[in-house]
Amino acid sequence: MTSDLTIWTYDWVPQGPRGFVRDLRLRWACEEAGLDYEMRTVAFDGRETNHLAQQPFGQVPFLRDGDLELFESGAMLLHLARKSERLMPSDPAGQAQVMQWTIAALNSIEMVSVPWWFLNVSGDVDNQLTGWLSARLGQLERIFGEREWLVADRFTVADLLMADVLRVALVRAFGDRPATEAYIARTIDRPAFRKAQADQIAFFAAADKKR
Repeated sequence: MTSDLTIWTYDWVPQGPRGFVRDLRLRWACEEAGLDYEMRTVAFDGRETNHLAQQPFGQVPFLRDGDLELFESGAMLLHLARKSERLMPSDPAGQAQVMQWTIAALNSIEMVSVPWWFLNVSGDVDNQLTGWLSARLGQLERIFGEREWLVADRFTVADLLMADVLRVALVRAFGDRPATEAYIARTIDRPAFRKAQADQIAFFAAADKKR
């Protein structure tokens, strides 16, 4: 059966990023919400320029929903969240808070964690972003010490995105943050995450035979 939802990713990636390529965020959201979707691919080789009409920065994922095409994971996740109360409350205040924390995951946390991670794996372990990351993660630790979920006392798409940002191994191991670790653990223990991650890993493993 053909779905109106199509998630586009690369046709192959090396071993390292498997389980972390960001099409997983969309797979996970669809699994949580019970939304049917299909996967399509663009070539990993030539990825910087071979799909600029769909993703102007040459990245994945991007999403097609009928005639609508979207890129940027935050925007796509909020679009999917509007399709299901499993991902976002129906009341305006709850929706506003979900959007707030979804944007916070990208702007306040991932904006710091990704460049810090890149400098770290490039050999600059004591880089100048370490203090900034420590402050941001410390602020989150206080929040997770006070609540189980970010919004509405339940899992939402904001938790999906925040946990995906925080579960990167180097970030997850940064400092002693028991409340945050418990938050990450219960979020990625959800069946929808486990299925989405396993499906992505299997998807790229199958592509090895074609290389």
